[in-house]
Amino acid sequence: MYRFCLLLLLILTACSSEKTGKNEKQLQEKTKIFAENLNVPWQIDFYNGETYISERTGIMTKVTKQGKKVPVPLSLSKKVFSEGEGGFLGFVFDPKARENHRAYAYYTYKEKGKVYNRITSLKAGKKSLIEDHVLLEGIPGGSIHNGGRIKFGPDGKLYATTGDSGDDSLAQKKDSLAGKILRMNADGSIPKDNPFEHSYVYSYGHRNPQGLAWDGDKMFSSEHGSANYDEINVIKAGRNYGWPVIKGDESKGNMEKPLLHSGRETWAPSGIAIQGGEIYIACLRGEKIIRVNISGKQMETIASNHGRLRDVQVHNRTLYFLTNNKDGRGTPKQNDDKMLEMSSF
Repeated sequence: MYRFCLLLLLILTACSSEKTGKNEKQLQEKTKIFAENLNVPWQIDFYNGETYISERTGIMTKVTKQGKKVPVPLSLSKKVFSEGEGGFLGFVFDPKARENHRAYAYYTYKEKGKVYNRITSLKAGKKSLIEDHVLLEGIPGGSIHNGGRIKFGPDGKLYATTGDSGDDSLAQKKDSLAGKILRMNADGSIPKDNPFEHSYVYSYGHRNPQGLAWDGDKMFSSEHGSANYDEINVIKAGRNYGWPVIKGDESKGNMEKPLLHSGRETWAPSGIAIQGGEIYIACLRGEKIIRVNISGKQMETIASNHGRLRDVQVHNRTLYFLTNNKDGRGTPKQNDDKMLEMSSF
Protein backbone atom coordinates (compact mmCIF):
# COMPACT_ATOMS: atom_id res chain seq x y z
CA MET A 1 0.00 0.00 0.00
CA TYR A 2 2.87 2.38 0.87
CA ARG A 3 4.57 1.71 -2.47
CA PHE A 4 1.31 2.34 -4.33
CA CYS A 5 0.80 5.69 -2.56
CA LEU A 6 4.40 6.67 -3.20
CA LEU A 7 4.04 5.84 -6.91
CA LEU A 8 0.79 7.79 -7.12
CA LEU A 9 2.45 10.80 -5.46
CA LEU A 10 5.33 10.71 -7.95
CA ILE A 11 2.91 10.56 -10.89
CA LEU A 12 0.89 13.51 -9.59
CA THR A 13 4.06 15.52 -8.93
CA ALA A 14 5.32 14.88 -12.45
CA CYS A 15 1.96 15.87 -13.93
CA SER A 16 1.90 19.15 -12.02
CA SER A 17 5.33 20.22 -13.30
CA GLU A 18 4.40 20.36 -16.97
CA LYS A 19 1.33 19.59 -19.01
CA THR A 20 0.29 19.73 -22.60
CA GLY A 21 -1.73 22.90 -23.03
CA LYS A 22 -5.43 22.20 -23.34
CA ASN A 23 -5.52 24.75 -26.14
CA GLU A 24 -2.49 23.43 -28.02
CA LYS A 25 -4.61 21.87 -30.76
CA GLN A 26 -6.52 25.13 -31.22
CA LEU A 27 -3.26 27.11 -31.24
CA GLN A 28 -1.80 24.69 -33.79
CA GLU A 29 -4.68 25.57 -36.10
CA LYS A 30 -3.75 29.25 -35.70
CA THR A 31 -0.10 28.58 -36.55
CA LYS A 32 1.06 29.22 -40.09
CA ILE A 33 4.28 29.53 -42.04
CA PHE A 34 5.73 33.05 -42.11
CA ALA A 35 8.93 32.17 -44.04
CA GLU A 36 10.52 28.92 -45.21
CA ASN A 37 13.64 27.45 -46.82
CA LEU A 38 15.86 29.20 -44.29
CA ASN A 39 19.33 27.88 -43.49
CA VAL A 40 19.68 27.23 -39.74
CA PRO A 41 18.11 30.53 -38.59
CA TRP A 42 19.17 31.82 -35.18
CA GLN A 43 17.61 35.10 -34.07
CA ILE A 44 14.59 37.20 -35.06
CA ASP A 45 14.32 40.97 -34.90
CA PHE A 46 11.93 43.56 -36.34
CA TYR A 47 12.75 46.89 -37.98
CA ASN A 48 10.67 49.35 -40.00
CA GLY A 49 7.77 46.91 -40.20
CA GLU A 50 9.94 44.16 -41.65
CA THR A 51 11.41 41.00 -40.15
CA TYR A 52 15.13 40.17 -40.07
CA ILE A 53 16.48 36.69 -39.45
CA SER A 54 20.13 35.80 -38.83
CA GLU A 55 21.22 32.43 -40.25
CA ARG A 56 24.13 30.52 -38.80
CA THR A 57 25.86 30.04 -42.15
CA GLY A 58 26.54 33.78 -42.37
CA ILE A 59 23.38 34.86 -44.17
CA MET A 60 20.93 37.63 -43.29
CA THR A 61 17.36 37.37 -44.56
CA LYS A 62 14.65 40.02 -44.56
CA VAL A 63 10.96 39.23 -44.88
CA THR A 64 9.01 42.19 -46.20
CA LYS A 65 5.57 43.40 -45.16
CA GLN A 66 4.23 41.58 -48.21
CA GLY A 67 5.80 38.30 -47.07
CA LYS A 68 8.59 38.28 -49.66
CA LYS A 69 11.92 36.78 -48.57
CA VAL A 70 14.88 39.01 -49.53
CA PRO A 71 18.58 38.25 -48.92
CA VAL A 72 20.43 41.12 -47.22
CA PRO A 73 24.08 41.54 -48.29
CA LEU A 74 26.24 41.26 -45.19
CA SER A 75 29.73 42.74 -45.03
CA LEU A 76 31.83 41.56 -42.07
CA SER A 77 35.54 42.15 -41.36
CA LYS A 78 36.07 38.48 -40.36
CA LYS A 79 34.85 35.37 -42.13
CA VAL A 80 32.05 33.61 -40.26
CA PHE A 81 33.14 30.20 -38.94
CA SER A 82 29.97 28.13 -38.98
CA GLU A 83 31.22 24.69 -37.98
CA GLY A 84 29.78 22.90 -34.96
CA GLU A 85 27.55 25.22 -32.92
CA GLY A 86 29.24 28.41 -34.12
CA GLY A 87 28.35 30.83 -36.90
CA PHE A 88 26.38 34.02 -37.41
CA LEU A 89 24.30 33.88 -34.25
CA GLY A 90 22.84 36.85 -32.38
CA PHE A 91 21.47 39.86 -34.23
CA VAL A 92 19.54 42.85 -32.93
CA PHE A 93 18.74 46.38 -34.02
CA ASP A 94 19.60 49.36 -31.86
CA PRO A 95 16.54 50.66 -29.95
CA LYS A 96 17.23 53.97 -31.74
CA ALA A 97 17.71 52.36 -35.15
CA ARG A 98 15.20 54.66 -36.81
CA GLU A 99 17.58 57.53 -36.07
CA ASN A 100 21.04 55.92 -36.16
CA HIS A 101 20.37 52.98 -38.55
CA ARG A 102 22.52 50.70 -36.42
CA ALA A 103 22.41 46.97 -35.64
CA TYR A 104 24.62 44.53 -33.70
CA ALA A 105 25.83 41.00 -34.36
CA TYR A 106 27.45 38.15 -32.44
CA TYR A 107 29.38 35.70 -34.61
CA THR A 108 32.08 33.04 -34.54
CA TYR A 109 35.42 33.40 -36.32
CA LYS A 110 38.72 31.58 -36.49
CA GLU A 111 42.14 33.13 -35.97
CA LYS A 112 45.54 31.43 -35.84
CA GLY A 113 43.84 28.05 -35.58
CA LYS A 114 41.67 29.01 -32.60
CA VAL A 115 37.92 29.65 -32.50
CA TYR A 116 36.51 32.85 -31.00
CA ASN A 117 33.33 34.91 -30.94
CA ARG A 118 32.96 38.67 -31.38
CA ILE A 119 30.34 41.38 -31.03
CA THR A 120 30.25 44.07 -33.68
CA SER A 121 28.07 46.96 -34.79
CA LEU A 122 26.72 47.27 -38.32
CA LYS A 123 25.39 50.16 -40.33
CA ALA A 124 22.02 49.39 -41.87
CA GLY A 125 21.80 50.71 -45.41
CA LYS A 126 18.79 50.54 -47.70
CA LYS A 127 19.80 47.10 -48.95
CA SER A 128 22.80 45.93 -46.89
CA LEU A 129 24.39 45.60 -43.46
CA ILE A 130 28.02 46.71 -43.16
CA GLU A 131 30.17 46.08 -40.10
CA ASP A 132 31.75 49.35 -38.97
CA HIS A 133 32.99 48.76 -35.44
CA VAL A 134 34.21 45.86 -33.29
CA LEU A 135 32.75 46.18 -29.79
CA LEU A 136 34.37 43.09 -28.27
CA GLU A 137 36.32 40.15 -29.67
CA GLY A 138 38.37 37.24 -28.42
CA ILE A 139 35.41 35.68 -26.61
CA PRO A 140 36.39 31.98 -26.25
CA GLY A 141 34.59 29.80 -28.79
CA GLY A 142 34.63 26.22 -29.98
CA SER A 143 32.70 23.50 -31.73
CA ILE A 144 30.20 23.65 -28.84
CA HIS A 145 28.91 26.16 -26.28
CA ASN A 146 29.27 29.52 -28.00
CA GLY A 147 26.26 31.14 -26.31
CA GLY A 148 25.34 33.82 -28.83
CA ARG A 149 22.18 35.68 -27.81
CA ILE A 150 22.36 39.48 -27.79
CA LYS A 151 19.61 41.87 -26.67
CA PHE A 152 19.16 45.37 -25.33
CA GLY A 153 17.86 45.59 -21.79
CA PRO A 154 15.39 48.17 -20.47
CA ASP A 155 18.43 50.10 -19.17
CA GLY A 156 19.63 50.69 -22.74
CA LYS A 157 22.68 48.44 -22.31
CA LEU A 158 23.61 45.62 -24.69
CA TYR A 159 23.70 42.15 -23.11
CA ALA A 160 25.30 39.02 -24.57
CA THR A 161 25.34 35.38 -23.50
CA THR A 162 28.58 33.41 -23.85
CA GLY A 163 29.09 29.66 -23.45
CA ASP A 164 31.95 27.95 -21.66
CA SER A 165 33.36 26.93 -25.10
CA GLY A 166 33.60 23.32 -23.95
CA ASP A 167 35.96 24.15 -21.06
CA ASP A 168 33.74 24.21 -17.97
CA SER A 169 36.51 25.59 -15.74
CA LEU A 170 36.24 28.96 -17.53
CA ALA A 171 32.70 29.56 -16.28
CA GLN A 172 33.93 30.20 -12.71
CA LYS A 173 36.83 32.44 -13.76
CA LYS A 174 35.73 36.06 -13.57
CA ASP A 175 38.67 37.13 -15.73
CA SER A 176 37.44 34.97 -18.62
CA LEU A 177 34.65 36.03 -21.01
CA ALA A 178 33.45 32.41 -21.36
CA GLY A 179 30.41 31.07 -19.49
CA LYS A 180 29.09 34.54 -18.75
CA ILE A 181 26.41 37.11 -19.40
CA LEU A 182 28.15 40.28 -20.55
CA ARG A 183 26.91 43.88 -20.36
CA MET A 184 28.22 46.83 -22.37
CA ASN A 185 27.34 50.25 -23.66
CA ALA A 186 26.20 50.50 -27.28
CA ASP A 187 29.65 51.81 -28.27
CA GLY A 188 31.37 48.78 -26.72
CA SER A 189 32.63 50.53 -23.60
CA ILE A 190 32.20 49.04 -20.11
CA PRO A 191 29.36 50.60 -18.06
CA LYS A 192 30.60 52.23 -14.87
CA ASP A 193 27.93 50.43 -12.83
CA ASN A 194 28.91 46.91 -13.92
CA PRO A 195 29.36 44.65 -10.86
CA PHE A 196 33.08 44.02 -11.43
CA GLU A 197 35.45 46.92 -12.02
CA HIS A 198 36.75 47.29 -15.59
CA SER A 199 34.91 44.11 -16.64
CA TYR A 200 32.14 43.27 -19.11
CA VAL A 201 31.05 40.40 -16.84
CA TYR A 202 27.54 40.86 -15.46
CA SER A 203 26.99 37.29 -14.16
CA TYR A 204 29.08 34.11 -14.27
CA GLY A 205 28.99 30.36 -13.68
CA HIS A 206 27.00 29.68 -16.87
CA ARG A 207 27.33 26.63 -19.13
CA ASN A 208 25.67 27.63 -22.40
CA PRO A 209 23.04 30.35 -21.96
CA GLN A 210 21.11 31.13 -25.15
CA GLY A 211 18.05 33.13 -24.10
CA LEU A 212 17.53 36.62 -22.67
CA ALA A 213 14.31 38.44 -21.80
CA TRP A 214 12.99 40.96 -19.28
CA ASP A 215 9.82 41.36 -17.26
CA GLY A 216 10.08 45.03 -16.38
CA ASP A 217 13.57 45.37 -14.90
CA LYS A 218 13.77 41.69 -13.98
CA MET A 219 16.11 39.74 -16.25
CA PHE A 220 15.71 36.06 -17.21
CA SER A 221 18.00 33.69 -19.10
CA SER A 222 17.74 30.13 -20.41
CA GLU A 223 20.65 27.73 -20.07
CA HIS A 224 21.54 24.28 -21.40
CA GLY A 225 22.40 21.63 -18.84
CA SER A 226 25.02 18.93 -19.49
CA ALA A 227 22.53 16.19 -20.41
CA ASN A 228 19.47 17.33 -18.46
CA TYR A 229 18.82 19.88 -15.71
CA ASP A 230 18.31 22.69 -18.20
CA GLU A 231 17.58 25.98 -16.47
CA ILE A 232 15.62 29.21 -16.48
CA ASN A 233 17.46 31.70 -14.27
CA VAL A 234 16.64 35.09 -12.79
CA ILE A 235 19.82 37.05 -13.51
CA LYS A 236 21.21 39.45 -10.92
CA ALA A 237 24.33 41.58 -11.20
CA GLY A 238 27.52 39.93 -10.00
CA ARG A 239 25.92 36.60 -9.06
CA ASN A 240 27.41 33.14 -9.60
CA TYR A 241 25.04 30.62 -11.27
CA GLY A 242 27.01 27.58 -10.25
CA TRP A 243 28.26 25.77 -13.36
CA PRO A 244 30.02 23.33 -13.18
CA VAL A 245 29.79 23.04 -9.36
CA ILE A 246 26.03 22.69 -8.87
CA LYS A 247 22.97 21.87 -10.93
CA GLY A 248 19.23 21.55 -10.41
CA ASP A 249 18.23 22.02 -6.76
CA GLU A 250 21.77 21.63 -5.45
CA SER A 251 23.19 24.51 -3.42
CA LYS A 252 26.60 25.68 -2.35
CA GLY A 253 27.89 28.88 -0.82
CA ASN A 254 26.72 31.99 -2.66
CA MET A 255 25.74 30.18 -5.86
CA GLU A 256 22.29 30.87 -7.30
CA LYS A 257 19.61 28.22 -7.83
CA PRO A 258 17.51 28.38 -11.02
CA LEU A 259 13.92 29.61 -11.06
CA LEU A 260 13.08 26.24 -12.61
CA HIS A 261 14.88 23.36 -14.24
CA SER A 262 14.02 20.38 -16.41
CA GLY A 263 15.14 17.73 -13.92
CA ARG A 264 15.97 14.47 -15.67
CA GLU A 265 14.16 15.64 -18.80
CA THR A 266 15.98 17.55 -21.56
CA TRP A 267 14.63 20.78 -23.06
CA ALA A 268 17.80 22.34 -24.53
CA PRO A 269 16.18 25.79 -24.18
CA SER A 270 17.36 28.48 -26.59
CA GLY A 271 15.54 31.78 -27.22
CA ILE A 272 12.99 33.06 -24.73
CA ALA A 273 10.39 35.84 -24.77
CA ILE A 274 8.20 37.38 -22.08
CA GLN A 275 4.68 38.73 -22.50
CA GLY A 276 1.93 39.32 -19.96
CA GLY A 277 3.78 37.79 -17.03
CA GLU A 278 4.58 34.55 -18.91
CA ILE A 279 7.85 33.21 -20.30
CA TYR A 280 7.88 31.50 -23.71
CA ILE A 281 10.76 29.05 -24.19
CA ALA A 282 11.95 27.65 -27.53
CA CYS A 283 13.30 24.12 -26.98
CA LEU A 284 15.72 22.33 -29.29
CA ARG A 285 15.88 18.79 -27.90
CA GLY A 286 12.43 19.20 -26.38
CA GLU A 287 11.06 20.29 -29.80
CA LYS A 288 8.34 22.48 -28.33
CA ILE A 289 7.37 25.91 -27.08
CA ILE A 290 6.84 25.93 -23.31
CA ARG A 291 4.83 28.65 -21.62
CA VAL A 292 5.52 29.19 -17.93
CA ASN A 293 4.37 31.93 -15.59
CA ILE A 294 6.97 34.21 -14.01
CA SER A 295 6.78 32.34 -10.69
CA GLY A 296 7.90 29.17 -12.49
CA LYS A 297 5.06 27.15 -10.95
CA GLN A 298 2.66 26.72 -13.88
CA MET A 299 3.95 25.29 -17.12
CA GLU A 300 2.39 24.03 -20.34
CA THR A 301 3.34 23.09 -23.87
CA ILE A 302 1.65 25.33 -26.45
CA ALA A 303 3.40 24.19 -29.67
CA SER A 304 5.05 20.97 -30.82
CA ASN A 305 5.53 18.73 -33.87
CA HIS A 306 7.67 21.31 -35.68
CA GLY A 307 11.04 19.82 -34.76
CA ARG A 308 13.91 21.68 -33.10
CA LEU A 309 13.05 25.24 -32.08
CA ARG A 310 15.73 27.94 -31.79
CA ASP A 311 14.17 31.34 -31.12
CA VAL A 312 10.84 32.80 -30.05
CA GLN A 313 9.67 36.42 -30.14
CA VAL A 314 6.42 38.22 -29.42
CA HIS A 315 5.58 41.08 -31.80
CA ASN A 316 2.29 42.85 -32.51
CA ARG A 317 0.34 40.31 -30.42
CA THR A 318 1.76 37.43 -32.45
CA LEU A 319 4.19 34.70 -31.38
CA TYR A 320 6.98 33.97 -33.88
CA PHE A 321 9.39 31.05 -33.64
CA LEU A 322 12.18 29.43 -35.68
CA THR A 323 12.88 25.78 -36.48
CA ASN A 324 16.44 24.43 -36.59
CA ASN A 325 16.00 21.07 -38.26
CA LYS A 326 18.94 21.65 -40.63
CA ASP A 327 21.52 22.21 -37.89
CA GLY A 328 22.90 18.66 -38.17
CA ARG A 329 20.96 17.34 -35.20
CA GLY A 330 17.42 17.40 -36.52
CA THR A 331 15.39 15.68 -39.20
CA PRO A 332 14.61 18.27 -41.90
CA LYS A 333 11.08 18.36 -43.22
CA GLN A 334 9.97 19.75 -46.55
CA ASN A 335 10.94 23.44 -46.95
CA ASP A 336 12.82 23.56 -43.63
CA ASP A 337 13.96 25.60 -41.89
CA LYS A 338 10.91 27.76 -41.18
CA MET A 339 9.75 30.78 -39.27
CA LEU A 340 6.25 30.18 -37.92
CA GLU A 341 3.68 32.61 -36.54
CA MET A 342 0.98 31.89 -33.98
CA SER A 343 -1.86 34.35 -33.57
CA SER A 344 -4.15 34.67 -30.52
CA PHE A 345 -1.80 32.69 -28.30
